[in-house]
Amino acid sequence: MKPIRVLLADDHRIVAEGLSRLLSREFELVGIATSGDKLLGMARELAPDVIVSDISMPGMSGLDALARLKAEDPAVRVVLLTMHSNVAYAREALQAGALGYVLKQSAVEELIMAVRAALAGHTFVSPELASDVFRGGSPGTEPADPLEALSLRQREVLRLLADGCSAKTIAARLDISPRTVESHKYKIMQTLDIASNAELIRFAVRHGLAS
Repeated sequence: MKPIRVLLADDHRIVAEGLSRLLSREFELVGIATSGDKLLGMARELAPDVIVSDISMPGMSGLDALARLKAEDPAVRVVLLTMHSNVAYAREALQAGALGYVLKQSAVEELIMAVRAALAGHTFVSPELASDVFRGGSPGTEPADPLEALSLRQREVLRLLADGCSAKTIAARLDISPRTVESHKYKIMQTLDIASNAELIRFAVRHGLAS
């Protein structure tokens, strides 16, 4: 039987090494990309059967890379990995075309299943999130989770703010300008109807975004 060819993308070396060992037990690991930009190039060159990508990477995030990959090849199969057990993240990932959403803390038990499901064209979401992710809401109603009103990039900025990072540090991490960081912060506060930095941090901590 032809081996399933998997391309991995994760910018954390130790995490990538652990995931590569896990994937190599079951599949042919064709490469490891360390950024969203490198993922795009390697995906074009290697044409893997399934791509496993971290969501939070410097520069182009895994979700941004997914959008580019889907634009180039609508049939591409992508499983996204994340530390964030947040329903809004998962829904946005699936809406963008991901076939899998796996929590990193559950990867040992679930990643192999997610890759096999993606290869078959099925959707896999970590069980602890699945019931909430697939629970339908009425059109036009306000989201139960206020984080759903924020884009993935805005949530990344909010998470880093909650971790105590300055606008300059966040800009370097995400490969954007400090002015763009401040713009995201303003829009977040406007969207959430939050008036102060302290209130914004409290919101982030309350919703599990702080490390």
